[in-house]
Amino acid sequence: MSLKWADVYDIAIELYEAHPDVDPRYVNFVDLRSWILALDSFGDDPERCGEKVLEAIQMAWIEESED
Repeated sequence: MSLKWADVYDIAIELYEAHPDVDPRYVNFVDLRSWILALDSFGDDPERCGEKVLEAIQMAWIEESED
């Protein structure tokens, strides 16, 4: 399965697993976008991403890390 930008929660889980020692509250959007694009399971167009999508992914990652 190839993740798309709309797969906010699945991307958040992948980021949580890939970067377990990172506090997502302090990740800037440039790094966040790069880390998402580097995920093996990610396969969407890099140009289809905007600030709102990154914010939603970051919020989901924060939620995931608090569980």
